[in-house]
Amino acid sequence: MSDTRFTASSLFPCTAAELYAWHSRPGALERLIPPWEKTRVMVREGGIDPGGRVTMEMHAGPIPYLWHARHVKNTPGVMFQDIQERGPFARWTHTHFFTDTANGALLEDRIDYALPGSFLVPAFAVKMVDRTLQRIFRYRHDTLHADIELHRRCSTKPQRILISGASGILGSALRPLLVTGGHDVWTLVRRRPDRSKQEIYWDPPSGHLNLAGLPPFDSVIHLAGDNIGGGRWTMAKKRQVIDSRVQGTGLIARTIAQLPTPPKVLLTASAVGFYGNCFDCCMREEDQAGNDFISDVCNLWEQAAQPAEDRGIRTVIMRIGVVLTPRGGALERLLSTAPIGFPRRFGDGDQFISWIGINDMISAILHALCTDSLHGPVNIAAPYPATNSELLHTLARVLRRPLLPPIPAGMLRTMYGQMAEEVLLGGCRVATDKLQQSGYRFRHADLEQTLRHLLGRCT
Repeated sequence: MSDTRFTASSLFPCTAAELYAWHSRPGALERLIPPWEKTRVMVREGGIDPGGRVTMEMHAGPIPYLWHARHVKNTPGVMFQDIQERGPFARWTHTHFFTDTANGALLEDRIDYALPGSFLVPAFAVKMVDRTLQRIFRYRHDTLHADIELHRRCSTKPQRILISGASGILGSALRPLLVTGGHDVWTLVRRRPDRSKQEIYWDPPSGHLNLAGLPPFDSVIHLAGDNIGGGRWTMAKKRQVIDSRVQGTGLIARTIAQLPTPPKVLLTASAVGFYGNCFDCCMREEDQAGNDFISDVCNLWEQAAQPAEDRGIRTVIMRIGVVLTPRGGALERLLSTAPIGFPRRFGDGDQFISWIGINDMISAILHALCTDSLHGPVNIAAPYPATNSELLHTLARVLRRPLLPPIPAGMLRTMYGQMAEEVLLGGCRVATDKLQQSGYRFRHADLEQTLRHLLGRCT
């Protein structure tokens, strides 16, 4: 059977040289992997120059396999090409072409492939591959277009940035975004650091963080914190949740405040849980904290950043909503029931969820980093919160799955105790005027649009 050709072309608001440079930076591959794909970069040797290699763990349904690729051709600013060395295809060649036009840079992804089995491969198998590639490259080009626009606004002056929590849900998505924008990213780790990967050891319980002797950082982004929604809240779990946030935030704030040349900005995570269960009220940054456990945690968390504020460092407290991504958190847990369907609601289903898609979340972080007018608490969530019932109904519609009977509130309280009351049955609706008035433009402000983008179900 002869090779089959698939092509995907799009215009981007930049030059061909800029688009090529984006692809040449570390993190480009991670930014282009669709979040619904269970794909992980295992080994990367070299860049996109000939001889560079990448090994990825991928999945065919529940079955993992390795894909080995090698870069074989490269004309800087014009094209590069990679081939499959070992993997599921009989042959696979992916050529990326970059061309300047009057309306921007044209990217053409051209893939020539053959399925194993030669002439025995049925036509419907080729159609299935084609549909899969259409989904993947629609995501890739949409994401790349939004990234390029964001970097043209926020990455014209590359920064030296220090991140905590880089291996978490947010951090693992944020780091590739920053690196592909040309920023110099360092990470805090709690194991033996690899300085070749720009890692710095820290240990919040013991108060260890030494930044002396390093060139100054322009910005610090603090995301580290223990997962709050993973099960029942025992006393030990509550202590861990508080300590993981307060100790880390306090250590970073004190350390950078004592530096002879401190960073210009500190972005530190908090959550919309600061406001507590606010029912139908729409909460703004000037509103007071609630009176439940999560509110107390957020209040202590935010206060721990005060030394940075006192030093004159622009400090942004990011009150983050429920971040939606199939790679972790609430959406990943909901998707575990997808084969059979989704419950109609948790409890009465009227509790509000201030949600935000993962790509908007990390884009808002970069926006806050480069927007000098942003200071203090900032609600970071989509402009249109949804109720629990609306979220589940929308998810079922996007994935074309049935709706199951609701989960009674009493059952959730029995299973998860206080965590169910505050996380699953409680809710908060927040206003995002401060973020939007600072100039942030959402990639996807609509819930259904966001879910379709993240799950590869665009119509």
